[in-house]
Amino acid sequence: MELIKPGTTIDFVGKRFSAMAFSGVLILASLATLAWRGGPNYGVDFSGGTVMHVRFAAPPAIGDVRGALASVEFGDVTIQDFGSPGEFLVRLPLSGVETGAASKPVADALAAKFGAGQVEVLRVESVGPRVGKDLRQKAILAVVASTIMMGIYLWLRFQLRFGIGAAVALIHDVTITVGALALLNYEFDLTIVAALLTVVGFSVNDTVIVSDRIRENMRKSRRESLASIVNSSINETLSRTILTTGTAVLVILALFFLGGSVIHGFAYALLVGFLVGTYSSIFVASPVVLAFETGARGRSSKR
Repeated sequence: MELIKPGTTIDFVGKRFSAMAFSGVLILASLATLAWRGGPNYGVDFSGGTVMHVRFAAPPAIGDVRGALASVEFGDVTIQDFGSPGEFLVRLPLSGVETGAASKPVADALAAKFGAGQVEVLRVESVGPRVGKDLRQKAILAVVASTIMMGIYLWLRFQLRFGIGAAVALIHDVTITVGALALLNYEFDLTIVAALLTVVGFSVNDTVIVSDRIRENMRKSRRESLASIVNSSINETLSRTILTTGTAVLVILALFFLGGSVIHGFAYALLVGFLVGTYSSIFVASPVVLAFETGARGRSSKR
């Protein structure tokens, strides 16, 4: 299936400086959002504590729920809507042996306020602070290691400049995705880490397709400039890129709208990451490869 007619010559390389400015704005906005939020909104997986998912027979105002728990001495209790009417997440920043025993006083306080049988505890999850810190460190290490390994893979398969281009694109994608999660204050938990690792895999797959075509065209057209080869390679793979990303995005949208509140954060991270990853394979990874060529030419001319 050809969405893009053969012979199409869109000048992607000529737009690389505008793309660099656009990417710079997105990255700065992501970092500013993270600073504004005070870092990622770590879920119970990474921060430790107890999370209770409760459902009310008659949906109350969130202020009433907060008022019912005001007398419970558990420190900074956080209450948030869970998407469906009458469903809330209650987060308790407890530690040690208290985490497992926290749910009963909360359930009792809610029952006393709203009446017995009006509140149902759907699930309770508890993680100790040490386990949460350990999981957080391992999650960060997993994302960083996967990015480095993907860069090394492309270096070994193609050339060093392709590996560096892919690594820069992956850092770009992960940073913007994390910033987008912070913007909507999604919880950063193990499912989000799984989404980020999926984004890394998807992005590098798209970068490999473009890099492979660039290498093929470099062999066929040794007299053409690298800029021209990069442009023609991106145009030749554009139809495949649109089809692959388009079908993936349709599936993710179905997950987001039909999958329920539990996987909203996961689907949102995939949606942002896949779109940014497709953009970066065209406007970030390939221009980095071209920048290496331009830099090498400049150094040789000075000699």
